[in-house]
Amino acid sequence: MTIGCPECGALEDIPPLTARSLARCRICHYPLERRSGRSVNAALACCLATLILLFPANLAPLMTVDMLGAERSSVLASGIVAMWHGGWVILALLLGAFGIVLPFVRFGALALVLGAVRFGWRLKRIGELFRWALWLDIWAMPDVYLVGCFVGYSRVTQNLTGTVGAGGYCFIAAAVASMLTRATLDRRTVWRAIAPEHELAEDEPVISCTACDLVEPASHEGRPCLRCGWKLLSRKPDAVVRAGALSLAALVLTLPANFFPMTLSIQFGQKVPHRIVDGVLQLFQAGLWPLGILIFCTSIVIPVAKIFGMAWFIVSIKRRSRKYLRVKAHLFRWIDELGRWSNVDVFTIAAFIPLIHFDSLASARPATGASAFALVVFFTMAASRAFDPRMMWDAHARRPS
Repeated sequence: MTIGCPECGALEDIPPLTARSLARCRICHYPLERRSGRSVNAALACCLATLILLFPANLAPLMTVDMLGAERSSVLASGIVAMWHGGWVILALLLGAFGIVLPFVRFGALALVLGAVRFGWRLKRIGELFRWALWLDIWAMPDVYLVGCFVGYSRVTQNLTGTVGAGGYCFIAAAVASMLTRATLDRRTVWRAIAPEHELAEDEPVISCTACDLVEPASHEGRPCLRCGWKLLSRKPDAVVRAGALSLAALVLTLPANFFPMTLSIQFGQKVPHRIVDGVLQLFQAGLWPLGILIFCTSIVIPVAKIFGMAWFIVSIKRRSRKYLRVKAHLFRWIDELGRWSNVDVFTIAAFIPLIHFDSLASARPATGASAFALVVFFTMAASRAFDPRMMWDAHARRPS
């Protein structure tokens, strides 16, 4: 079974794998197929559990806090709705899509595909549906939202009495089930169930699909992939230009994201701004140093590392450099995977804003830094999606630099 490595473009013949085995690309060491812990049945069960639990998680009370006899409760969308009504439209749209809408879309589509594969249903355009479900993987973030809620709850309960509601427990279960879905999903088996790889004539020029890795004749370039419907291209068009422009936009927004306040709190009539670094220091001072380290890494280290990492990749392509190709490949993999976790800080704001609303005594709202930071995360994630790592390996057969 021959496929094209999605990271370096090399053609790889994968033999039938036994349980707990792993196939890596011989060139870049990308994990092409993993059988350990992978199962269509397990992924379907976890996916259905996630989809079902998302309904009570969004509708039932998430958290409740008490201050001087006054109670405030919230549901999952309360903070996002408050942002919308407060005029923070971009922030509300991004968080609403990542935390509310896209999880339903992704796990609904994935459940349909896995159900069709498991029970042998015939669905039209199932390959396209599975491609979209995989594409939404990094953009649907119930697990990231859960960590944000946990950090927000920890901040609120430093001075107030708080309880987790039924929606909160359902959301914890949904987020855990979503992570188990990602861990157990056997993508290669699902793709083969949709349409297996086919043999091509020896020495025939070929091209591999950038979505499902199916190898087809090079003469098919520009046509839709026979398995997933994605347009067959040897390389993503304008990948360097788009990735560079998005990374530059993220770099420009990094300054306001870090130096402008993320939230503005009113405590007994006095306005108190909070930047990212202020929130980290508060967590350390409260003894919550693991959360402080988490926020520091996700909100400062990862976004900056992504921007400079993308700059390194782009420069290496322009110089046709053959140095540290495997290091750059591994770094790109980490950048693409970990970038979504930078949204923890903005999800934290969405979690505690509706709970801190006690008229003139205490309240909180987003500030300029929150919108800038959410856009930094969005642009860096979009940059890694637009980039084509195979272009770094195009220099492998060229002269060393």
